[in-house]
Amino acid sequence: MTTQQLTPYPPQQLAAQPIGYWTGAAYREVVGRIRMELATESLTQPHWWILNHVAAAPSHWTRAKLTTKLTRYDDQGIDFDEVFADLASRGWLTEDATGALTLTEAGEAGRLRAKERNLRAHEQTHAGITEEEYVATLDVLRRVIANLGGDSDLPE
Repeated sequence: MTTQQLTPYPPQQLAAQPIGYWTGAAYREVVGRIRMELATESLTQPHWWILNHVAAAPSHWTRAKLTTKLTRYDDQGIDFDEVFADLASRGWLTEDATGALTLTEAGEAGRLRAKERNLRAHEQTHAGITEEEYVATLDVLRRVIANLGGDSDLPE
């Protein structure tokens, strides 16, 4: 995997850059890539979130509990009922009499295919970036969020 060479700029020029622009640009590129990979399985990010939560804790989640947990991450106004219905109609997700959700074999296979695609996107995103650089970047972003009164804790 090759990484694009960056144009070097003096530190004072970079320090004057608006963080809102750069965080927005990074978000669009990273999330756009993830959404592109998921789309090959006809999945959205909410599909992905549901599949992973249900896989991690079979029979723990109900539609209502999971919708409440995931709504805070949704930036597209997703109708979670439609996503649950789509996964059920594919035969990927089952719901018992109590409303507890479980992935089927087909659902787990689809989740693993999507996971593999997302891992490739993750590798490309991290190419040429050391773990220390990545951690420092996240710590800076967390401080920016906290400075503005936001939730800088790790997502659950």
